[in-house]
Amino acid sequence: MFQRLKEDIACVFERDPAARTTFEVLTNYPGLHAVQLHRLSHWLWLANWKWLARTLSSFTRWLTGVEIHPGAQIGRRFFIDHGMGIVIGETACIGDDCTLYHGVTLGGTTWQKGKRHPTLGNNVVIGAGAKVLGPILIGTGARIGSNAVVVHSVPDYATAVGIPARIIEKNSTGLAQHQKIFDAYGMPADAQDLDPVQYAINNMLDDIHALECKLQRVSIVLKQLGGEELVDDTLGACQVRIKASGHSLNSLPVCPQVQSKQQVETNNT
Repeated sequence: MFQRLKEDIACVFERDPAARTTFEVLTNYPGLHAVQLHRLSHWLWLANWKWLARTLSSFTRWLTGVEIHPGAQIGRRFFIDHGMGIVIGETACIGDDCTLYHGVTLGGTTWQKGKRHPTLGNNVVIGAGAKVLGPILIGTGARIGSNAVVVHSVPDYATAVGIPARIIEKNSTGLAQHQKIFDAYGMPADAQDLDPVQYAINNMLDDIHALECKLQRVSIVLKQLGGEELVDDTLGACQVRIKASGHSLNSLPVCPQVQSKQQVETNNT
């Protein structure tokens, strides 16, 4: 019992830079209080003291703002940061070294009895406000971004964000776990494009810009040979006319060849 408590206190110092002293952690961290009281209520649940276990769980919710069903299975070094608004269902299973932020729900999607809540592997981080619903598996080392809604299983060492959640990053080697990298709120600090839709749009704009550059180069060559230009010089690359205002919106720079051509024409006039 005391060994578990020491581990739970140590993991607070590892994952929360605001923690200063052991006394402060013991007296002012509701997440730690909720975990310790759950361990007692879970023991009562397994001993078939169901009513007493539920009563202790209700008291814990009133005291800490964290609702954990006494039937939920929780591993070692489980850390709840801030804690308020967390809900963990009866058949949820949480592995070792997991972290949950405030507002997280590990909920069910059916009224049928049996396994209806998520299973979390080891070293999982779930960001604030995320909802993980149904009897799905969140793999070892996975990260769930803040406010994501997860209704499908997430593979090991993957990062999921959005509504509904989509996989945006997968580290198949498990490098994050081996190097003890902690992603606060489930958001990887080194990710360049967290929104997969924005990532796709950026790629499309890059492709359009590359095609425009090629077309403008072809147009310049045709004009030099005495042909007719294919591209309207009044618009630069990826420019859009806005009829209401009469202005143009530049989203990408003009190709260097076209820019030099426009400068030459300006000097000649």
